[in-house]
Amino acid sequence: MTVDPPATTRKAATRTRRRARRRVTIVGVFGELLITAGALVFLFLGWQLWLNDIIVGNQDNHTAASLADSWDSGNISLNHEEPVAPDYGDPVVPAKPSTDQTFAVIYVPRFGKDWVREIAEGIGVADVLNTGRIGHYPTTQLPGQVGNFALAAHRLTHGAPFRDIDQLRIGDKLYVKTKDGYFTYIFRNLEYVSPQGVGVLDPVPQQSDVDGTTQVLTIMSCNPKWSTAERIIAYAVFDSWQPISVGPPAAIASLANAKG
Repeated sequence: MTVDPPATTRKAATRTRRRARRRVTIVGVFGELLITAGALVFLFLGWQLWLNDIIVGNQDNHTAASLADSWDSGNISLNHEEPVAPDYGDPVVPAKPSTDQTFAVIYVPRFGKDWVREIAEGIGVADVLNTGRIGHYPTTQLPGQVGNFALAAHRLTHGAPFRDIDQLRIGDKLYVKTKDGYFTYIFRNLEYVSPQGVGVLDPVPQQSDVDGTTQVLTIMSCNPKWSTAERIIAYAVFDSWQPISVGPPAAIASLANAKG
C-alpha cells in the first residue's frame, strides 16, 4: 500500500521546486545579459580598433592631402621629371608653430601608396594625438634645422598613423612637406626603449653631450601594439630638400599632385 506524504511535506516540496525554477530563470536571464554585454563590448572594440582606424585614417589622408594642395597653389606646374641632384641651397626652416597648429604633412610610401598625415605642434593627447594627427615634440628641431626633428603618434585607434612603424626597411624614404618645400629623409634603424627613455629626443639621439651636425627625423609610438610597456623608435637621416616651386619628389608625385 502506498502512503501519500503529508500535505505539509507536499507543500514544502512544491515551494522548493518553485524557488528552484525562479533561481534557474534569474540565472538564465543574468547569463543572457552578460552574453549580450560581452557581444556589445567586442563590437565596440572592433569599431574602435579596426573599422574606426580605417575610417579615420582615410579621413586623415584626405585632410592632409588637401592641406598639401593648398601650399602648391600659385606655383609652377608639378608635372615634370625630378631634377638630378639639384642644389637648392640651404633648406628654408619653417617659423616656430604655435601649440596645436598644423604646420607640415608627411608621406611614407612604406605605409601605403596613398598614406599622408598632418603634423601638428605639441604631443597633447586630446588636442593633437586623438585627432589623428602626428605630434611634434616642441623641444626638438624643425625640418631644415640641424638636430632632431621628433614626432609621435598613436599605433592603435584614432587613425593609428604609426600602426606599421615596425615595417620600415633600411633605405625607405620619408617625405615631409611644409609650405616652403619638401624634406626627404632615409630610414636607418629601429630602437626599443622604455617610456622614460627621453634620450631619443636629444639633438643627436641617445647622446646628450653631443651637439651634432646632421639632421635627424625621429618617429615613435607605443610597443607592442596592445601595450604601453615600451616605445618603438624609428630613425631617419636627412637626404635632401627642394622648394615647393619645383614640385614634389618623383616617388610621391602622383599622390602630392592629386587634388584632395
